[in-house]
Amino acid sequence: MPVLSRAELSRTGVIFVALLLAVCATDAVAREFRAADTQTEDYPTVQALRYMGTLIAERTGGRHEIKVFHSRQLGEEKETIEQTRAGAIDLNRTNVALIGNFVPAMNVLAMPFLFRSIEHMQKVLDGPIGSEILGSFEPYGFVGLAFYDSGARSIYNALRPVRSVADLKGMRIRVQQSELMSQMMRALGAEAVELPYGQVLTGLANHLIDGAENNWPSFVTTDHYKHAGHYTLTEHTMSPEVLVISLKAWKSLSAEEQVIFREAAQRSGRFMREKWRDLEEQSQRKAQDAGVTVIKDVDRKPFEEAMAPIYAKAGRDPAAAALIERIRKVE
Repeated sequence: MPVLSRAELSRTGVIFVALLLAVCATDAVAREFRAADTQTEDYPTVQALRYMGTLIAERTGGRHEIKVFHSRQLGEEKETIEQTRAGAIDLNRTNVALIGNFVPAMNVLAMPFLFRSIEHMQKVLDGPIGSEILGSFEPYGFVGLAFYDSGARSIYNALRPVRSVADLKGMRIRVQQSELMSQMMRALGAEAVELPYGQVLTGLANHLIDGAENNWPSFVTTDHYKHAGHYTLTEHTMSPEVLVISLKAWKSLSAEEQVIFREAAQRSGRFMREKWRDLEEQSQRKAQDAGVTVIKDVDRKPFEEAMAPIYAKAGRDPAAAALIERIRKVE
């Protein structure tokens, strides 16, 4: 067996260390990204995240993958947003009202009666305003990738049909864990009860709350419709969902990979929109077939007028006031 000189041993050692570092670097680049979603496995947002993962795996030759944790496996939205901000979760699909606790522009999108229609909302989000808002996340520990549709949120309850603001007086209505949403419900004369999404069904079943507010798919896929038989089409908010990636995970990507992630996210948004329309129609039919009373003849004007104090407060912030004005001017 040949005996290596000290110089040869030194060179061999250097080569070995270099190879080891190269292997470690390769392992560090290739990774599995964890994505959080509170919705069930077959929900459009979960399907969209998986679709995005497929696109990324294809574009990166399998180097990067996305593992989707649905059904609140990583916690409720408030918890997962905080974990994403800290870099413990890589990607997160969340409603704008909740992430508005961190990113101010999101509170504007959650403002009640801001959008005239779903079409108006989509035109805003698909245009320059939407791009600017997604670009405002970085100072808060996130990078905004795409918006997902979330339909219109309406009020449902177990006590009586709500046809006027007066009908809400004294009702205990669940809202998201957002001060803005609590202010909105209190302005309508109801008692706002902030609860995590996963606790609403128990609250309704045990009469701890009288009702809640959400879109058609969330009303049905969670079985809320089995305990709240009156659904009033207030359509008070049309706030979208937003897909974010933690700033830590974003900075781990090369410039080329960042382009791949952003393009895949945008494509997943279009994919989700198609799935959403189908589920919305199916959910409405299922609720009505189950005997849910849908109150369509509601006069929305008094509901809108009750929001005056909320808009007055938002108007004291010049940036929020300017954004609200720009959104309203979009035709």
